[in-house]
Amino acid sequence: MATIGRRWTNGAGPTPAPSRLHVPVERAVVDCGIYVDGRRERGRYEHAAAIRRVRENGRGFVWIGLHDPDQHQMESVAAVFGLHELIVEDAVSGRQRPKLEAYEDTLVLNMATVQYIEHESVSEANEIVSSGEVMVVLGRDFVMTVRHGDFPGLGGLREELERAPERLSLGPAAVMHAVADRVVDSYVEVADELVGDVDELESAVFTPRSAVDIEQIYFLKREILELKHNIAPLLMPLRRLTMDHLEPVPAEIRHYFRDVQDHHTHVAAEVTTLDEQLTSLVTAAVAIVGVQQNTDMRRISAWVAIAAVPTMIAGIYGMNFENMPELDDEYGYFVVVGFMVLVCLGLFLLFRKNRWL
Repeated sequence: MATIGRRWTNGAGPTPAPSRLHVPVERAVVDCGIYVDGRRERGRYEHAAAIRRVRENGRGFVWIGLHDPDQHQMESVAAVFGLHELIVEDAVSGRQRPKLEAYEDTLVLNMATVQYIEHESVSEANEIVSSGEVMVVLGRDFVMTVRHGDFPGLGGLREELERAPERLSLGPAAVMHAVADRVVDSYVEVADELVGDVDELESAVFTPRSAVDIEQIYFLKREILELKHNIAPLLMPLRRLTMDHLEPVPAEIRHYFRDVQDHHTHVAAEVTTLDEQLTSLVTAAVAIVGVQQNTDMRRISAWVAIAAVPTMIAGIYGMNFENMPELDDEYGYFVVVGFMVLVCLGLFLLFRKNRWL
């Protein structure tokens, strides 16, 4: 009889199934450093040793960056820093809506990241805006950034802040502000790039005798809607960071967040304008297609009318009546054919004058 969950070897009894191997936490750690008075301490620290050192000395804070941590890695880090289990769940999933949540003395800011994918033209692109997520976990003596997906906007941010110790001296909340500022700046950059794509489609739509592909407009509209859905929900978290007296965020940092909120408001309005502009382009493209179809139908109708004249005359003379005009005339054939040509030519000139042809 089969035994589930056991392995048997030559009657020697059951042997335990091999335990699941876990990827070390260090594989997910991008960098980890201790900052005291705005300056990074020399040496490399493992995250557990870093937070232990800070808490023993009662000075400074730890900044740890993680990239795509799995469940085991995130649980290990959470156990060291004392994070709530719901933070672990959100950090592992990587599919959170932009939001700001408070867990006792810990603040969690989720933000969507976006990246513009370079392409020759909209018609050749399969994707224009790619999205990811970055989570910032802010505590009294630490700040943790958890990134999902590709987002080059955070590259070099740590080095940039380390060159400005006066900012880091404000505490770990300064890192949260810097990350939020960089994310919102990426929104602005992507929106500026999309303006060129919208202008390209607009030029194509309103160029005379150009082929209008409505699918391209819908494709770009879908990409802009994705950007809009990533940007818009961040408004309320930024507003809370500027107005609410949240313990981990000092008053001076709240002033900096106001600037981030202003940039966010500006780019959200710009993206909304692009969306409305594309809606107008869809309407214009549909109208242009309708006009082109009407023009084609008029042209087809004109040629049908011209072709109907010889068809009608040929049909009449094909009825084989004995008494019909011109049947016995020596030049009857030439008279009938000439009459057909004159009528067709007259109709052609008439339709041409009315711009049907």
